[in-house]
Parts: sequence; structure tokens; C-alpha cells
Amino acid sequence: MNTARETVEVDPALFRAVYDSPASLPGRHRWTTPEHDVRRLEKLLGMPAHSIGAPLWVSGDEPDCPKCGRRATWLDIVASALKGVHDPLMIATVILGDRRYVNTEIPDAIVGVHCLDCHTPVTGLRSFKCHNWAYAFEELAVVRERMRGGSGPAGGPPTVR
Repeated sequence: MNTARETVEVDPALFRAVYDSPASLPGRHRWTTPEHDVRRLEKLLGMPAHSIGAPLWVSGDEPDCPKCGRRATWLDIVASALKGVHDPLMIATVILGDRRYVNTEIPDAIVGVHCLDCHTPVTGLRSFKCHNWAYAFEELAVVRERMRGGSGPAGGPPTVR
């Protein structure tokens, strides 16, 4: 079996059947990113406030930072990924877009994640995903334009349907 990390796009029906349930997440624990971390995540990515309205799930064997006890969330994962792995527009597209991705390796642990508060490596995370199924493509384009510094249409940030 190939254990190299590879991420591939999958058909939405397959994604829903296999990967949609939080019970499918590996690890002993499953939790959602709290609202205050979601809002900090939007700010970190330069997204309009309240662009993310769907649950951001995380799973693992050890949910808390081993040094300070902070519960690891998407905020820690994304903040770590922004340090040379992914750019903000790509992450926003994954969170808000209508395409679904899965990693093909057996999920031992997510590498390279550090606690946002104390910068200690967090090694007990196994998976993360979101349930943003109905985000309109046009609204995603508005969010991306605003992230690039454009004004986009008036009337406040888009909302998830």
C-alpha cells in the first residue's frame, strides 16, 4: 500500500457516502471549531466576517495542546498551513467551495500543526473537514474578490445557505 500523502478530488456522492459523517473521522475524539475561533480564522484569512457558517470538524487522539491545554481547532491548522504550505485564497476555496477533497493516506497524524497560543507542536490531530455543502459559487467569488482587496457588491458579507 502506498502511504505517501496525496489529496484527490472525489465525486460529491462518494464524498457524502463515505466521508460526510463526523463518525467517519479517525481518532478517539471529534469536536467542532468554536465560533470565536471560526471568526478569528476568517480574520486570519482576510475573509469578510461571517463568511464561514458551516461546522468545521476536527478529530484526533489528543485534542488539546500538550503545553497550554488549548483545544486545537481549524484555526491552529490553518495558521500553521499559512506558514509556507498553502495560501489564504486556496484555503478559503476549500472551506467555502463546492468541490470535495480527501487525503488518501492512512491518517496517523496531521504534521506541522502548532498551537496558535504557545507555538508547541500539536501531534494528536488526525483529520479535519467542513460541512459547507450549499455555498453558492457566486458568493464564493465575492468572498475571494474581497480577500484580494476588492469591494465586491454592497450589502455585507455573503451567507451560507
